[in-house]
Amino acid sequence: MSLCDEIIGDVRRYFSHQRELYGREIILENPALLKGLNCCEQLDSLTELRHKVESCTMCDISKSRKNIVFGEGNEKANLMLVGEAPGREEDIQGRPFVGMAGQLLDRILQAIGFERDEVYICNILKCRPPNNRDPNPDEIDRCLPFLLRQIDFIKPRLILTLGRIAAQILLRKEEPLNRLRGKIHDYNKMSLIVTYHPAALLRNPQWKRLVWEDVKMLREWYDENVGDKPKWHPPRKQ
Repeated sequence: MSLCDEIIGDVRRYFSHQRELYGREIILENPALLKGLNCCEQLDSLTELRHKVESCTMCDISKSRKNIVFGEGNEKANLMLVGEAPGREEDIQGRPFVGMAGQLLDRILQAIGFERDEVYICNILKCRPPNNRDPNPDEIDRCLPFLLRQIDFIKPRLILTLGRIAAQILLRKEEPLNRLRGKIHDYNKMSLIVTYHPAALLRNPQWKRLVWEDVKMLREWYDENVGDKPKWHPPRKQ
């Protein structure tokens, strides 16, 4: 059973319960979420899903985008990175994490023995919010089915969320990031690790030590549970 199947099942059970309590008339604040889940579930490949995203006009930020930022990398990756939303440079190039934050992310990956093309990188939102503001709930609801279907197709063993919003949305928790990081979360028969967004590190370099702890934990988990790379040892301090 896919992640989309499970969510649709949960939603249907919820509304069946509501109907038993309150009758058949149920008003959905945002029916687009269910529509999006069902629509994405009918797609058979990442290519078809990308075409669906390219034609999406479900929210207002689609009107201001230069490009969608679908995601890129190894489509059979065991490690998937999920951020919040594209920024200015990503919107221009149509690729995730290509600005200064993306360059820092590449260095973080290299520090634990991964190259960018070994992993899959994407965001919850596929279009840039104006002025790089946080995604609003309506935008998240409409774009989340695309991400869930990406996860279904790629089937990673481990997900690394970058930033508070990505972590809270996937884990369905409202705890602050500093309480979500530092542990391995169970996520729909996968594992998930939370860390700071690279853009936050550019503003708060003191958090780099915490990110280093998170990605060391990630690499140790990866070696123990996936084991398709030469065993990694943290570099010795000079």
